[in-house]
Amino acid sequence: MKLIIGGAFQGKKEYAKQQFSLQEDQMRDGKEADFEELFRVPCLYHFHEWIQKGLKLGWDFDGITERLLQENPELILISNELGYGVVPMEAFDRTYRETTGRICTKIAAESQMVIRVVCGMGMVIKNA
Repeated sequence: MKLIIGGAFQGKKEYAKQQFSLQEDQMRDGKEADFEELFRVPCLYHFHEWIQKGLKLGWDFDGITERLLQENPELILISNELGYGVVPMEAFDRTYRETTGRICTKIAAESQMVIRVVCGMGMVIKNA
């Protein structure tokens, strides 16, 4: 697995397309993807929004990292970093931010590569 993180509008998706020779039809928007699509697509962007949707729909995220490693080990995930700035006032927003951070932390630990993109430039954080 590969995890690409960074702030909003920093060029993460375009970086992934160039770096890993991805075509648009190989990429799925997390805002639109259902739970099972995560285990089939080559690349999912807006992973943080996939998690947000899942929280609203009551998806069970337990064991997600292990399942990804078994069923879709070549997956490229692209997610916004959400843990910076003001702590949200709404309880759901705090839960969403914390859940996204915890899931991404587990995925990063198991990923072969983690890249942070800022201003369209990737910085490799991990390359196992």
